[in-house]
Amino acid sequence: MYHLAQINIAQMKGKDIDDPIMKDFVDNIDRINQLAEGSPGFVWRLKDEEDNALSINPFPDNSLLINVSVWEDVTSLQQYVYQSMHVEIMKRKREWFHHFNGFYYALWWIKAGAFPSAQQAAEKLKQLQANGPSQEVFTFKEAYPPPAITENL
Repeated sequence: MYHLAQINIAQMKGKDIDDPIMKDFVDNIDRINQLAEGSPGFVWRLKDEEDNALSINPFPDNSLLINVSVWEDVTSLQQYVYQSMHVEIMKRKREWFHHFNGFYYALWWIKAGAFPSAQQAAEKLKQLQANGPSQEVFTFKEAYPPPAITENL
């Protein structure tokens, strides 16, 4: 059985997470994370001691924030991203984040029970940025089914 892993990144407009321009974003993180965790199909999310991922960054650019999570399938993640209160935060992303050229999120299949590290997720995003969508890493627009499961009889 496979689950869907995802990474998304955003480049802060603030000099750091404590910059006043980032305040309303930071004030909503716990609520949005709780919404994700309560959503159908949610499995896991990357988090630090503060119960978020604000201090985790596998990239050399300190202005990047990441989110890594695991979902049962593409549909579950899509419903959370595009059909929940998460949409209200997405509508405001230009207040807090610079426009990002290229892929800012990546999706890939992992074996159920496995959870990607921040570095593994960053590598998947780099792979997508370098090579485009494939069975190994993809986007909502060009999603691939999970690998076929074969059993030794």
